[in-house]
Amino acid sequence: MIEIIDVSKTYSAGGVKAVDGMNLKIEPGKIFGFLGPNGAGKSTTIKMLTGLLLPDQGNIRINNIDILKEPIKAKTIIGYVPDEPVFYEKMSGAQFLGFIADIFRMDAGSRAAAAAIAEEFGIGDKLGEAVSSYSHGMKQKLSITAALMHNPEVFILDEPITGLDPQSAFILKTKMRELCKQGKTVFFSTHVMEVAEKICDEVGIINKGRIIVRGDLNEIRAGQASGPDDSLESIFLELTNEHIDIN
Repeated sequence: MIEIIDVSKTYSAGGVKAVDGMNLKIEPGKIFGFLGPNGAGKSTTIKMLTGLLLPDQGNIRINNIDILKEPIKAKTIIGYVPDEPVFYEKMSGAQFLGFIADIFRMDAGSRAAAAAIAEEFGIGDKLGEAVSSYSHGMKQKLSITAALMHNPEVFILDEPITGLDPQSAFILKTKMRELCKQGKTVFFSTHVMEVAEKICDEVGIINKGRIIVRGDLNEIRAGQASGPDDSLESIFLELTNEHIDIN
């Protein structure tokens, strides 16, 4: 469902190589957790997956669609929740969802489903208000609703739990699992190790633009000098510390 092939990205300012020769393949029906310290290359990878950034080299395929050659076709099957949602603030929540529905050419039934999702996240009665009046958490819920409303084949999220109340976080995790049961794929970055440990089928840890380990938690434990009961957090800290230059 997601395939990253020899992908690299360097930012010209300072020549920082944010992603360095990454190769990654994620099968359908999986929740994949993408972990790494700040500046490791997580958000850059996600922006290339969604077509917001172009790689300097390499290839990315979403459900066998080359996102570089057919970006619009690829984006029609992606739902994306960025780390900092951006809106037309003067629109109401309903107008924004209508705008997204028009982009995806959704029918009336799908539009009604969007209102139901908003209701689940507790913002159904706020859709008539301007987005500028929303709190950070409400904006996050609106962004998640917009990303889910066209029933995407690939659901990509960058730090989605931030700003959500516990009930909304639970609803989001439930929806992530429901998508996977339908044979779809969820790719999300998070700093909350407990969340990744509980809901991910696989995780990948990135540092300095390279994936340093991937697999399910048992596989990762088996490959490290870790005890059978070590938490993902302790493994993460051990691995990333090994790859950080102190001097």
